[in-house]
Amino acid sequence: MKKLTPKEEEIMNILWTHGPLFIREMLAFYSEPKPHYNTVATLVKLLVEKGFVSYRAFGNTYRYEAKITGNEYKGSAIGEIVSQYFDNSYTKVVSQFIEDEKMNLDELKLLIAQIEQGKNNRKS
Repeated sequence: MKKLTPKEEEIMNILWTHGPLFIREMLAFYSEPKPHYNTVATLVKLLVEKGFVSYRAFGNTYRYEAKITGNEYKGSAIGEIVSQYFDNSYTKVVSQFIEDEKMNLDELKLLIAQIEQGKNNRKS
């Protein structure tokens, strides 16, 4: 999956949070100073070309919506990092967190319990 620029990710976050929107509606979710309409329109067009956004015509205007979920994008981004820096090993990622003291033993035990619970739920 292609990577989003920070400005593209900002638009995607608006779409993920607020659902299908017209460009003018998107502008309402920006803080001041708001970007120009044409700037947002250009970024949305690029997101359509990249396959992240689709649109539906309403008269002479378009309503845009995300084609992928935020979780799908985040999962893909994490997968690329794990592949590139940790030899595709999630165990190495967790080991790095523990080594860097970004995760303690209690958090690791909680993570294991959540994984086991998820596996049990899928079996049911």
